Amino acid sequence: MEIHLIRHTAVENPENLCYGFAEMPLRKNYSEDFKHLNMDKDFNLVISSPAQRCCLLADHFKFDYTTDDRLREMNFGSWELKKWTEIPEEEINPWYKDFINIKASGGENLLEMQTRVLSFWNELLEEKNADKVLIIAHAGVIRLILQTVLQFPLENMFSIQIDYGKKAIVKVEKGLFSIKSVNA
Repeated sequence: MEIHLIRHTAVENPENLCYGFAEMPLRKNYSEDFKHLNMDKDFNLVISSPAQRCCLLADHFKFDYTTDDRLREMNFGSWELKKWTEIPEEEINPWYKDFINIKASGGENLLEMQTRVLSFWNELLEEKNADKVLIIAHAGVIRLILQTVLQFPLENMFSIQIDYGKKAIVKVEKGLFSIKSVNA
């Protein structure tokens, strides 16, 4: 099985708002961004995060796709759509020190997100009728999948850059994983 993991294209966020679960529009000229995507067409299975910024990409390429809530970005709870600089220090500083276990009020921590994403991933790996799969998601989701495949410490997850509109390709063969590309 070959699994293509693509991040949605760039968002319109001039205020530097915190967003994950919240809807954040793609930048105004997003259709131009779509023209520059390195996109195959011959997928057996296409699954997208239900976020509009991901579904617009699937719709543009006229993919027959389903959505899965487990592919959503991290839920930042009460921080959603607040400027990062306006989140009170007594809330954000503990998260900066321990983003794996600490969460915003009403949100989720990284371990909870990992459980959600890996539930999806493990189910996908059991899929018998898909040789080539496209997952349209977010940087956090893609990083968690790569962290699982490469088995590096979770606290190093943010050391992998996942660019807007770029793919990582994971090949699974006889239970072994190989990373064919990142940010292609």
